[in-house]
Amino acid sequence: MLLLQEAFVILERSEGSATQGRAAVRHLASAEHSGISGSRRNMLRFIGARLLGTIPVVFVLSLGVFLMLHLTPGDPVQIMLGQDASPQSIAALRSELGLDQPLPIQYVRWAANALTGDLGRSIRTNEPVTEAILSRLPVTIELSLIALLISLVIGLPAGIVAATHRNGSLDFASTGVALLGISVPNFFLGILLILLFAQFLRWVPPSGYTPILQDPLMNVKQMFMPSLALGAALAGIVARLMRSSLLEVLDADYMRTARSKGLVESAIVVGHGLRNALLPVVTVVGLQVGALLGGTILIETIFALPGIGRLAVDSIFARDFPIVQGVVLFLALVRVLSNLLADLLYGQLDPRIAHG
Repeated sequence: MLLLQEAFVILERSEGSATQGRAAVRHLASAEHSGISGSRRNMLRFIGARLLGTIPVVFVLSLGVFLMLHLTPGDPVQIMLGQDASPQSIAALRSELGLDQPLPIQYVRWAANALTGDLGRSIRTNEPVTEAILSRLPVTIELSLIALLISLVIGLPAGIVAATHRNGSLDFASTGVALLGISVPNFFLGILLILLFAQFLRWVPPSGYTPILQDPLMNVKQMFMPSLALGAALAGIVARLMRSSLLEVLDADYMRTARSKGLVESAIVVGHGLRNALLPVVTVVGLQVGALLGGTILIETIFALPGIGRLAVDSIFARDFPIVQGVVLFLALVRVLSNLLADLLYGQLDPRIAHG
């Protein structure tokens, strides 16, 4: 009986300990879940604030694009009908296009249609502006992505090599090349590339575009020079920023602690330094995506690529207001969205930004 009573006492104590243990586990799980929920709320609040901040920016951009084109000298109706058109036909076409209305009414109507995806029709071809942009968008996207890839492939290793060989010959060489890439305008570099690779070496054609699905090899040859000309400046920016950011990280206290533990320098740089050093690089790359799209205007014109940049240039000369408005608004929206994505990615890489 005594043994049985002692066994019950031990069982009761063990059950009490298990109950306390389960309660502690539930408390820890609840605290962890509360922490995760709070982190998600902070991240959602961070995203919401960034999205709300883009609304006034988009409004100012749309208003600026509309006024910039409508206040410039020149009459698109006169260009469409020619110099010999009668005043009656000019007035009739202007009324049909709504150009006889006050500017505020024209802006409200254009902005309301733009919110639904209707950017109007081309004055020259009567083609919907949205279709004109979307039909030429793949060329511009391909050019921008290859240029971005080239800039990262060149800039990141150059910056890392320069930082890990501080004040050495490799540091001076990579820094000089990066400075040269930033200083030379992309259109001038494009002309130099044409003279070197197309005229002198005859490795690639000087201009033109072939879809990648039609002839992949010819597409690569035709996109090499414009992509390099467009991505050279960004490669220089990435290299210089990667060097300065990595140098700052390499001098941090936790990096010296890692070295004191006997870790290999390459493992320290890759495993501990790159993640923190990439934070400012991510921000700059996100900001430069819109600049890449804007730079396609000159590059596509030089290399005769049928993208939205060349569409904008042709429409400017023809005074085709709807096309120019649509292209400029599209490029501005892409730049705003790229900045937003850079902010969000920065918050993911450094949770202190979003949680703060």
